[in-house]
Order: sequence, then C-alpha cells, then structure tokens
Amino acid sequence: MRRKQLITVAIDSPAAAGAGTQAKLIAKRYKLLHLDTGRIYRFIGKMKLESPKKFNINNLKKKIKKLKIKDLKDKKLLSDKVATAASIIAKEKKIRNIVKKFQYKFAYSPPNKYSGSVLDGRDITSVQMRDAMFKFYITANVKVRAMRRYREYKALKKKITFDEVLKSLKKRDKLDKNRRYGPLKKTKDSILINTTKLSRKRCFYKIKAIMDRKLSINGNL
Repeated sequence: MRRKQLITVAIDSPAAAGAGTQAKLIAKRYKLLHLDTGRIYRFIGKMKLESPKKFNINNLKKKIKKLKIKDLKDKKLLSDKVATAASIIAKEKKIRNIVKKFQYKFAYSPPNKYSGSVLDGRDITSVQMRDAMFKFYITANVKVRAMRRYREYKALKKKITFDEVLKSLKKRDKLDKNRRYGPLKKTKDSILINTTKLSRKRCFYKIKAIMDRKLSINGNL
C-alpha cells in the first residue's frame, strides 16, 4: 500500500476530552489501525516506577522494539500515578525520539488489511503526522473532563475523589502544554471539536461528516 493511498487521521487533545473514544470509533468505521500514543508513555512511566534502577535508554529501546498493542491494554497503565509519570517522561527528547520512530511505523506502514491509521495523543498533528489527511483537536471544559475520568475510576472501583482527579488533570494539562518538546497545542490546520456539550455519538457524527465529505471527493469512499 502506497503512502498517498492511506487514510491518515491525527488527533490531539488534553486528557479525558474523548479523543481516545473517537479514535476507536473512527478506526472501526474506516478500517484503520488505531494507536493511543499516550499509552506508550504510560507504559514507559510504569517501567520507570517499577524498576527505577534498571531504567535507561538502552533498555528502553529494547522494550519499545518488542512492544505490541496488547501490551498497551494493561489496566495498570490507567492509574493516576502512572499518568503523572508519563507526563514527566514525555518531556525528555531522547525518549520522545524513540517513541516517534515506533509511532511513525504505525502511522505510515499499517498492515495491508487496514485502509490507513488513526493516532491520538498530544503532538500528533504538530510533530508525528504533520501531513495527515485529517487533523483534529478535541477538547472540553476541564471540569467536564474531570467528571468523565472520575466516573471511569469509580467504574474500576478506585478510591479517589473528584477534587483529586480535577487537581491531577490541571497538573497534567500544565505539563503537557508547557513541555519543551512536542507540547500540546492546536495547529492552524487542525479542526477544533469541543466535546463539552456533545455526546459520544453526536461527536462522532460530526467527525464522520467531515471525513466522508473529503473521502468522497478523493474517491476513497
């Protein structure tokens, strides 16, 4: 499959804005390979938390080379502690370069059974997939995002208060937007989608209408 034939979708968003859910829906609708790039940094953050003395660039390169999608589905990656560690680690250029190579392969060399790829994260539109066919910036009010994350934690029976989740999200937003390399930001060519008052279904239909219009013109549909 040649690169120009791929349907490529890049999504950036602050935590708990609904980007992951939308990426999954897009992947299913258009038969795309989906990669939640934040999970990679969570995976690395968990590595460092569990074995700080063994954590170094060489070991990390070996781990990332063997990394599979199933490794990123570990429920332990969802902890608040791991999320914070991930945001701190994501500031390091050497680590970002290692992750970038892994992400690039997923974005532009998906298996032939896929029509393309959809990646969601913090710097996908600005760094990883600058020439993506579709670029979205999904956001929502921080209190709305905190409530969504709080409900997720409660469903997992985690003992945490709403105020703790809100404080954590604000801290993560600050780290993500102010890091030196690959900060979270909306690019000029990204389409803004605010999910504060949108249901998952309404948000997806909005994105689908945008994509179908262009894909129809391009002959992909």
